Amino acid sequence: MNSAALTVKSAFLWLLALSVACFYPMLISIYVFLPLLIGAVGYLFISGLEEGRVSFIVLAIAYIVNLEINLSLPLFLILISTLIFYVLIYPYLKYFRKCKVCKPLLSVLFLDMIYLLCLFSYDFIFQTQSIVLDEILLYSLIVDMLLVVIV
Repeated sequence: MNSAALTVKSAFLWLLALSVACFYPMLISIYVFLPLLIGAVGYLFISGLEEGRVSFIVLAIAYIVNLEINLSLPLFLILISTLIFYVLIYPYLKYFRKCKVCKPLLSVLFLDMIYLLCLFSYDFIFQTQSIVLDEILLYSLIVDMLLVVIV
């Protein structure tokens, strides 16, 4: 392939990824059965930090902020939860980071659990109710785990 075709292809993929990051959270606010993908996007953010890929970081932050705004969630709580995981837990998963399947699965599981703990703490401190635990959150966790294993 020539360089012009590669440039057009990369621009198209960048535009597609950015449009998904901007419009998928809007669809989640309309169709509540769509998965939130908090763990998968958090893992994308961590992968961007590890590999030094600014595009992953920008896409993850765009998705996270858009999701929190559209669902009226506490602003930057997903990002803070992801950074808590990255600083406190991720360095100690040395043996699991070598496994191609274990690393994303454990990361998504920990990211979702830490986010739920932070969200429940936020609700307790400020006496609000941001989210209700039901089967949709379990479905979202399963889809998160499947997405990072498949991709």
